[in-house]
Amino acid sequence: MPMKTPFLETARRVIEIEAAALQQLAQGLDDSFGAAVSLMLNARGRVILSGMGKSGHIARKIAATLASTGTPAQFVHPAEASHGDLGMLTGDDVLLMLSNSGETPELADMIAYSRRFEIPMIGVASRPGSTLLKQSDVAIVLPQAPEACGTGVVPTTSTTMTLALGDALAVALMEHRRFTPENFREFHPGGKLGAQLSRVADLMHRGDALPLVAGGTPMGDVLLVISQKGFGVAGVVDAQGALVGVITDGDLRRHMEGLLALTAADVMTAAPKTIAPDALAEQAVSVMNHRKITCLFVVDPAQGGAPQGLLHIHDCLRVGLG
Repeated sequence: MPMKTPFLETARRVIEIEAAALQQLAQGLDDSFGAAVSLMLNARGRVILSGMGKSGHIARKIAATLASTGTPAQFVHPAEASHGDLGMLTGDDVLLMLSNSGETPELADMIAYSRRFEIPMIGVASRPGSTLLKQSDVAIVLPQAPEACGTGVVPTTSTTMTLALGDALAVALMEHRRFTPENFREFHPGGKLGAQLSRVADLMHRGDALPLVAGGTPMGDVLLVISQKGFGVAGVVDAQGALVGVITDGDLRRHMEGLLALTAADVMTAAPKTIAPDALAEQAVSVMNHRKITCLFVVDPAQGGAPQGLLHIHDCLRVGLG
């Protein structure tokens, strides 16, 4: 077995100290947490977060988490607030202030402004008698847990607790609002998250791009459509425009002998697998992989079975799925 190093022992000690503090935080939460959530839910404006130093970095992250999960939020730097940015705060907002000591001098102007204009304020600090918590409409007290640095001066445990508290607030708000993955996608159109939550309708080809033929179309003409559209398939529709079959490379190989004497209806695979336009693109990839196919016609049953689009595996790969 590999020998323990001092670095590994340090890492475990730090994580264990912070984990214990999180347990204290969870067990110590009281009605002030619910009051804070209610204030944020009832805000007609935004949740304004602020903090100085490491607390400021945590406040920025909490603001980003809230904004991405359905609660309008913004970070305001306390020092900049004292030089004009106080104008970002309105009477419709709720102020969420973070300070481990509760005595951070740079927060004074924002605290005073919120009191003067009756802007609801939630304070988060570790000292119940601190200026921040005494002035707050809702005070959330962090446990007096030791910092993991060993010297007690580097914000480690305290910032971890504050970050976890912010996550707890965000999730409580999400659950109350019944925030869904579909809502989440609206705020995350880019990157892997956006790709995973993309709808088929977001990626599919439409209109004149679709390779569609009637059942009586001679196979010579079908081959031209397949070649021109470039998807390697053709969809076969009936007189009402409903999709009744699909012609793939496999169908062409099975009917190679005398192919040009046949029609689309003679060659097609009937009742092909389709997908709905509101299905997740990730689901479409799963279907294509399972069936070892490269395309899916998109059909909305409510539209009479007419093909609405075509999704190719390359469209999914292009956005990071597959």
